[in-house]
Amino acid sequence: MADLDARGTPSRRFPPAPKSVAEARRFVRAALDGAAPDLVDTAQLLVSELVTNVVLHARTEAEVTARVDDGTVHVRVGDRRPDRGLVPHGCPPYAGTGQGLPLVAGLSSRRGVETGAGGKTVWFELRPEGPPRRPDDWEPAAAPSVPGTTVTLLDVPAALYSAAQQHRHTLLREVALAVAAGHDLGVPPEDLAVALDMSQLITASVTAALRREPSGQAIRSLPLSVPPDAEPSVQTLRAVLDLAEEGARDERLLTLPALPRQRLFHQWLFDQIVGQLAGAHPTAWTVVPGGPGTSPSEMVAWDAGQVQASRTPTIAADERNRIIAANGPAADLLGWRVDDLVGRPLTTLVPEHLRRRHVAAFTSLLLSGQPRILGRSVPLPALHRDGRLVPVRLFIQPQETADGRTVFIAQLAPRAAVPGPSTDLPGRVRSTAREEPERLPPPATGDRGRDADRSALERLSLLADTAAALSNAPYLEEGLERVGRIITRRLADWCAVDLFTESGQVERVSLPHRSPRGPWPEEYEGRLPPVSDAARGPLARALRGAGPLLLTGPPSPSQVASPLDAHYLGLFRTMGADSAVVAPLRARRQIIGALTVARRGREAPFTEEDLPLVHDLVRSLALGVDNLRLYQETRNIAERLQRSLLPRLPEVGHLRLAARYAASSATAQVGGDWYDCFVLPDGDTALVIGDVTGHNLDAAIAMSQLRSMLRGIAVDRQEPPETVLRRLDMANHSLYRESTATCIYALVKGHEDGPWELVHSSAGHPPPLLVEPDGRTRYLEDGSGLLLGVDPRVSRPRGRDAIPAHATVLLYTDGLIERRGEHLDDAMERLRRHAAALAREPLDVLCDELLIGLGADSDDDIAVLAVRPVPPR
Repeated sequence: MADLDARGTPSRRFPPAPKSVAEARRFVRAALDGAAPDLVDTAQLLVSELVTNVVLHARTEAEVTARVDDGTVHVRVGDRRPDRGLVPHGCPPYAGTGQGLPLVAGLSSRRGVETGAGGKTVWFELRPEGPPRRPDDWEPAAAPSVPGTTVTLLDVPAALYSAAQQHRHTLLREVALAVAAGHDLGVPPEDLAVALDMSQLITASVTAALRREPSGQAIRSLPLSVPPDAEPSVQTLRAVLDLAEEGARDERLLTLPALPRQRLFHQWLFDQIVGQLAGAHPTAWTVVPGGPGTSPSEMVAWDAGQVQASRTPTIAADERNRIIAANGPAADLLGWRVDDLVGRPLTTLVPEHLRRRHVAAFTSLLLSGQPRILGRSVPLPALHRDGRLVPVRLFIQPQETADGRTVFIAQLAPRAAVPGPSTDLPGRVRSTAREEPERLPPPATGDRGRDADRSALERLSLLADTAAALSNAPYLEEGLERVGRIITRRLADWCAVDLFTESGQVERVSLPHRSPRGPWPEEYEGRLPPVSDAARGPLARALRGAGPLLLTGPPSPSQVASPLDAHYLGLFRTMGADSAVVAPLRARRQIIGALTVARRGREAPFTEEDLPLVHDLVRSLALGVDNLRLYQETRNIAERLQRSLLPRLPEVGHLRLAARYAASSATAQVGGDWYDCFVLPDGDTALVIGDVTGHNLDAAIAMSQLRSMLRGIAVDRQEPPETVLRRLDMANHSLYRESTATCIYALVKGHEDGPWELVHSSAGHPPPLLVEPDGRTRYLEDGSGLLLGVDPRVSRPRGRDAIPAHATVLLYTDGLIERRGEHLDDAMERLRRHAAALAREPLDVLCDELLIGLGADSDDDIAVLAVRPVPPR
């Protein structure tokens, strides 16, 4: 280091090493001797940040100059990299990096940057009166000043990019400091230098592109300027990040590993740069496939209003496992008030026997970055405020906030109304479109015939796509969300779907729009004012069957004759509309609702020529809505019937009993799975589990009939299991010839103090699993015979097996073990391993853990019944 005092100003040069940061702080304190203490402290802080930037990013000698004139502190920090411009990317206060330049901007009285042939210098002044009130910002970052090739990033979600960038910077910074301190992370110093340079170049390019884009957009397509020979550097950055992630997972770094979505986003980002430099076409982020927890489908930045607006029971938690938002349906389901839930640990809603597992899984996610239940539909119990268990299916997805934090969105669906693992997260109906709308009709070419053909093709495509969106959706809300995205992308700026409820009231079930327009008008969602006799506005007319009605502007105030009319006028004023069409939805000769499509601006208003298209659209939409409603009604009836037939387990002094049932997570159907347990007049305990072929209301009805017949035969005859099954098969064949099913009927025999045995017979059902207290397991395969409904005359075998004290007999349906494309032996071995690990756990824990570990995303119903003899003490 050499003192430079040519003009009487203390100046010193520092080498590009981490120790230089502390030395620069001490130099500044000494150089500013006599200045106000608070100004000296601030100068030390800002110099620390700027010298750190030189060490990490410029990696050249740093020259620091400091002096005091009339109480004003003057400081300059220079490096030898004029080509490396400042990149003042905005970071939230909690971010681990990117704070240096914002701190200088916020705390200094004046500041700036000077760039010359030999280097660049950041300077700042600190005055006793403090910094003036002005925007804490630097000049817009310029794109890298090198000859570049344009790489286009399509459909970049701003929130996810912010989170991924913050994590990349934090991870690389810690790796740089660790390598400088001599820690071996497997990263060569020369590779780290290349990775830091390329990371900064990408950040500078994206920051410059974002400055040119309109603010407030959740999804953007960004043109980046990248050097044509950047491919090796990008691959080096990729490799260094992989090694850094490995170090984070091994807990050799303080920075936590990236979450799955952030890793997938970086893979896509690097693939796009490398691929497009090699001549490939861009691939949009929105079409990138992902596994559990990595789905790129949720594009909109999260906010608490999305949770509150969702009709699905929904809770949001932060990275500290604290509840930060909840909605009314979730609070009602679990017996809480919404305000009482917010701020509590998420374990408040987790049963005591699963809390340790929950904490371990959440900690494992943060420490390893590996998802276990993210993006999967998991059957488990939630804890009600009064202490009882509420069977639900849990579906968790991460989502980023606008400032780059990650929250975890959990949907809890009662098992009688199971949602599929779709992308139906709260807020999706409001999400902005992913691209500019492809308005109909398209611009004219001058050839009337060609224009007409293209217009007709576009219109047919719109109708086909909206019909497919509804027909492929398992749930009405998800189907309308998909339709809304199509309409706001290709036909209108916003639309509203209003439907009659069973009670005759009107509910607005969908209000998607193309771009945010200030605070979301929540007062225009949900239940609408009644359609009274006084209502005369366009919505009231459409709900009575008139239309399609063309509106050349908002409804006239003179038409406001009822609360519904005023509500509709308020919607137009809030959302903005210069033209609109409102049309009734008709199905089965009844009006079931209305659709409103609206456009802003006078450039391409709706005209009379659009009315036939809207007429065809509402006809298709009404048919799809009606079909989904009928389908859901049938499915809910079957689910309620199925659940009503699941018994309350008896209390048997020397036996511990537990059972679980979970409907399929992958289909919108119910099956014929059932279990039963009852005590016979002779004192034996009967165990039953079965599965009727099919996944519909017929299967649920057949299951109820078989269950009732088996109960009657078993209690009346009190015969061996094989005889009871033969009589059941005969009755089934005589009464319901086309019904086939599998079933196990078993008797637990023995006195209160033992010994005990299981006498059983199986009609084509997977064999019971015996789990001994020491973890040994074996399948009880004696007694296996034909399934019910094949040949009622065939004799059925009997199995007889001893049950040691504290051993568990597990009966289950195939939904617990079978997976598409997997050999049954492998599936049964997996069940054996899981059950062995739970041999000493209470039966409730064993059943819940089996459903969590094996039942997530099962495409079949699951029933589990467990029994364990426990002698008196």
